[in-house]
Amino acid sequence: MAVRERWMDSPVGKLRLVAEDGAVVGLFMEEQAHVPVIGATAEGQGDPLLDEACRQLEAWFAGERTRFDLPLRPRGTPFQLAVWEALREIPFGETRSYGQIAAGLGQPTAVRAIGAANGRNPIGIIVPCHRVIGAGGALVGYAGGLDRKRWLPGHEREVLARTGSGAGAQGQLPLRAARR
Repeated sequence: MAVRERWMDSPVGKLRLVAEDGAVVGLFMEEQAHVPVIGATAEGQGDPLLDEACRQLEAWFAGERTRFDLPLRPRGTPFQLAVWEALREIPFGETRSYGQIAAGLGQPTAVRAIGAANGRNPIGIIVPCHRVIGAGGALVGYAGGLDRKRWLPGHEREVLARTGSGAGAQGQLPLRAARR
């Protein structure tokens, strides 16, 4: 099956969604660092998966959804996949430090490796790397830029303040490892 892509507008700029074989394999922001090369692509207008991904992202940005229910298949090492799965466990509107993620994975000295894996997350927003902060709450490093890293958790806090809960929450599907 062909790799398909679609661009969409969002409050944080244009987003490039990439799907392959029935799963989302990428969500990248304009001018994002660490964007992997993902084969030749075809335009994804009218692709049911990309249509649904756009609908869910639009609802998330509108504050009507706090989780995503999409099949995901990020490409990465086993360590990166474990880190990205841990990111999906951070509740909407909350943050965790790189050290907390490292400790949660049973590797408390792997803080820098957690940061590197977080920076290489190929499915931003949906796999919420924006919820990871430095020790003491500092906003450090974000492949999409620090302005976006400020905006995304701020948006989540505003939604929670407005709704008083995780209104609109939908289930999440587990990550499936992709062949490298």
